[in-house]
Amino acid sequence: MDWASKYRPKHMDEVVGNSTALRQMVEWGRTWTRESRPLILYGKPGTGKTSSVYALAADLNWEVIELNASDQRTKDVILRIAGTSSQTGSLTGAERKVILLDEADNLHGTADRGGARAILEVIRTARQPVILIANDLYQIPAEIRSRSDPVQFRALPARSIVPRLRFICSSEHLSCGDEALKDIAEAAHGDMRAAITMLEAAAIGREALVEADISTSRKDERSTIFDLVAAVFGKPGGEDLMKISYEVDETPDTLAQWIEANLGHINDADRYSRAYQCLARSDEYIGLTFRHQYYTLWRYASLLMILGVSDAAGGAGIHARIQSPERWRKMGSYRKQKAVRTGMLDKVSSGLHMSQHSLRDTYLSLVSALADRDPTTFARDFSLDSDELNLLIHDKARAQKVVKTLADEEKKREKEREAAEKREQKRAAAATPGAEDADRRMSSPDSKNRQAAGAPEQAGPSQEEPEKDKKSQKTLFDGF
Repeated sequence: MDWASKYRPKHMDEVVGNSTALRQMVEWGRTWTRESRPLILYGKPGTGKTSSVYALAADLNWEVIELNASDQRTKDVILRIAGTSSQTGSLTGAERKVILLDEADNLHGTADRGGARAILEVIRTARQPVILIANDLYQIPAEIRSRSDPVQFRALPARSIVPRLRFICSSEHLSCGDEALKDIAEAAHGDMRAAITMLEAAAIGREALVEADISTSRKDERSTIFDLVAAVFGKPGGEDLMKISYEVDETPDTLAQWIEANLGHINDADRYSRAYQCLARSDEYIGLTFRHQYYTLWRYASLLMILGVSDAAGGAGIHARIQSPERWRKMGSYRKQKAVRTGMLDKVSSGLHMSQHSLRDTYLSLVSALADRDPTTFARDFSLDSDELNLLIHDKARAQKVVKTLADEEKKREKEREAAEKREQKRAAAATPGAEDADRRMSSPDSKNRQAAGAPEQAGPSQEEPEKDKKSQKTLFDGF
């Protein structure tokens, strides 16, 4: 077992850092009811999000049902596993089951088709606690975010990581100096899991660690595209900028798209124009590269788009969220629209017992007219969400209102069912003491005397019955 798993915290008081987030989780867990909203734990990797869920579950005697990116997370899988689990009790003796969806911001591609809508359905109908985990809160669909409470986990400071590393060294009988531990903690950049992994890697074949042993186990510290974009619009500096660009694993044509998407951070019109001229000139070199397959020209494209734009920006800086290329955002929007359309066709065609092809090519106009006439009944019968209903009635506000009304009705019915269950439980509890009183009365001495006195009178008929039966049986089949 690797050290990161071996020394994972077992209880909440063992989790390092993020005390505010941990308090929010504990309060949520202790006061959880069916009306409680799910939690979204978000933040950088290695800050204790998943570990804190398991620690909370251990403290509250909850069972954890987890789905992560290594599992298929299609709509059917999520509803079969998380959906069923969220509405049933535990078979292990645990008080509750917490449904944990890890990497909830990574629901993309064919393997996760329909997963976001299924998560929304689980949230709406869950009778058990639900927790989602993500690195980027804003990669989770807005419909899910609006129905959940976010809890932020921040990167751990090095001073919080060092004591945990020291404890692991002591447990593993490994001698390690404070400077070496401090180097590991700083190299991890707030990632506890990475720090423990680096410590384990450095300790292989050694009984003692010194500062010189740490360099071979340091975390990959290459810069990301976000670091480069921030640097381009930050303080100009040729050598530092090019060093960062060499560490970024992106081609110049991709870099150009990222830089173009963030040119709006330059407020001065003249500087903005100069930056665009540099970017346009670099695009010419990119075109020549692909046309002639002469990749040496990429060097000039990179210099123009990075140093040229940086000089034109003049240290404007980025004071808002770094934007991804517009083309990528549109592609994401198109994928979402396609997924919504596929989901709507699947639900309606299944309900009408026809193929999606027939519905799309022949009957879609008729079905749209029927949905527009009575959207509430249509959405209820086919379990449509607001996006799917909007495709049919072409009125987003109306579709949202209809789906909200249905959701409110479902909540009302759920409360009525819960109230009925409670009344039934009270009725059963009230009936139980009465039955016990009757048993006590039957077992009392007076009752036994009365039964003994009446026994002969009851014995006669019971003994005569078999004789009567014998006399009344005329054939072999009598009595059957």
